[in-house]
Amino acid sequence: MKTKMINTIFLGLTLAVALIGCKKDDDLVPLPNPIVNEQELITTMKLTLIDSSDAANIRTATFRDPDGDGGVSYDLFDTIRLEPAKTWYVSILLLNETAAPIDTISNEVLEEANDHLICFSPGGNSATVLITDVDGNSFPIGLQSKWKTTSSGLGTMQIELKHQPGIKNGTCGVGETDIDILFPVKIQ
Repeated sequence: MKTKMINTIFLGLTLAVALIGCKKDDDLVPLPNPIVNEQELITTMKLTLIDSSDAANIRTATFRDPDGDGGVSYDLFDTIRLEPAKTWYVSILLLNETAAPIDTISNEVLEEANDHLICFSPGGNSATVLITDVDGNSFPIGLQSKWKTTSSGLGTMQIELKHQPGIKNGTCGVGETDIDILFPVKIQ
């Protein structure tokens, strides 16, 4: 009987402590969920360049790294070859070829346009770039652009996809880089 009474008292005290310990604290302020910055896995960047004065004059340049950044090295890295003194309409296709079926990352970039920006940095004798597509806030996206070449020569074109959720301001200085390719350029 004495053991039963001690067990009952112990159980009562345990329940009382549990109830007191579970009391809601009205002073706590809920914290917002952090912004998740999921980077895209991109294995392929393909550029299609169309001469504005001759739509039949189409050039392509592709970079492909079968497993994405790290691991196995790229297996395709084209030089961008353009004619001088021309304007080119350029579109970019981004793919994740590790997925089955292949995932077209360009579609995700377009769907999340307010969080993405493709940045272009020409070097040497390359081309000037004007981004022609914009997001819902009138900031550039970069999947579509217009390039102008001048004279013959060699140069580079750095193309970066920036992931900028909640911080996109139309500049390349913010956000995480999903892919960064430095294409060689030959104007002749």
